[in-house]
This record gives sequence, C-alpha cells and structure tokens, in this order.
Amino acid sequence: MTVIRANGKMSADLLELQQQIDKCTICRDQPLNGKKLDHEPNPVCISSATARIAICGQAPGIRVHKTGIPFNDPSGTRLRQWLDVTSEEFYDAERFAIIPMGFCFPGYDKHGGDLPPRRECRLTWHDRLFELMPQIELIIAIGSHAQTYHLNRNPTYRNYLQGQKKPLNMTETVMNWRRYIGSNQNEGPAVLPLPHPSWRNSGWLNRNPWFENELLPVLRQKIRHLLI
Repeated sequence: MTVIRANGKMSADLLELQQQIDKCTICRDQPLNGKKLDHEPNPVCISSATARIAICGQAPGIRVHKTGIPFNDPSGTRLRQWLDVTSEEFYDAERFAIIPMGFCFPGYDKHGGDLPPRRECRLTWHDRLFELMPQIELIIAIGSHAQTYHLNRNPTYRNYLQGQKKPLNMTETVMNWRRYIGSNQNEGPAVLPLPHPSWRNSGWLNRNPWFENELLPVLRQKIRHLLI
C-alpha cells in the first residue's frame, strides 16, 4: 500500500515543513521534560494542500511506528468503517490529511499501554501546519488530546468550553458533536470529536448506541460531500 505524501499542488512552504517533520528528532535530542524518546524517531504525518478533511488522532502505535503507515492496524480498520471510506480513499493525501498530536510512537507506560503523545510535536509543528492548510473544512479529532487542541483553536468552541463549570470528559465532548459539526467556516474548520476506534472501546460503543445510530450517519454524509 502506497501512502501519497505530497502532490503537485503543495506549496513550497508546506513541502518544506513536511520535509522538516520527516527528519524531526526533537523528542530524542531536545526533549522538553528531560525524558528523551528511548527509540529511534519515525515521524508519521501526512500533510496536504488539497485535502478538505484532516484525521487528527493521538500518536502512532508500535505497528504504525514500524511500517510508517498511519492507522495500519485494527483501529484503522474500524475507523475506515466509521467513515465508510476505502483504504484507497483514506490513504490518498489529496483527500485526507493525517496529522496526529504526536508524530512518533511515544513508547509504553509501566502497565504496557501507550504513553500520551509527546508535547514536542504540538508545540513545534501543529500551529504552523494548520496555518499552511487553510483548505481543511473538517477535522476529525480522535481522543481527548486532539479534541482539546482543535476545539480550543476555534473561538466559538473555546468560549463554550470555558463557560462550562468543569472540563468535559471524552464522552461528554463527543456527546456535544452537534454543536461542533455546524462550525462557522470563518472561524476555522468544523471539528467532529470521536472516541478512539480501538477495539478496547467496544464496551463504550455498546453503552452509547447514539454514537452509531445518530453521529455516524451524519459523519458519513459529510465525508461523502467533502470527497466529491
């Protein structure tokens, strides 16, 4: 399977930034918290000058780290089912940008789970990336780290979140999906929050049938509209 990283319409600035990201070793050589990445970096990030949809998750898992192909695992299979797109559509950078919050596999915690995304990526690259991709109309924010970053970039969403008595958890954020999907494009792309498509979240899906019955049909309709 070939991942299209760039196309002929990519600006010189975006192409240069993508090349810098591909070579990035900041989390190994200049870690922010003093704890460096304990394996060789392999940034996984697909920018685009034409895609109207950006898939924004947490960070690559070990399989993605080894292959360099995002969502090349069972979670990716479920995500493509949620979006109702083929692998060919999903891995076409003219249609989808794929910008996780952390570009490299962050390693494992003491319980054997993946660590959170490294902060170096967000602080170094993300604002610059999205400034160079103004054509993005929909951001699919997977997991709490992506949701926090992308919802707070939009003034309307940020004001709403700041008006809450307590921070919204992931379920509450996803339950408010109707508020986000109708974004004013002048304030930035619409953001649709999703839970992580890991099969470990099957219990969550069973407890929240509205996700598949109400959210997914709207998401699929919007995806088809933006892929035309």
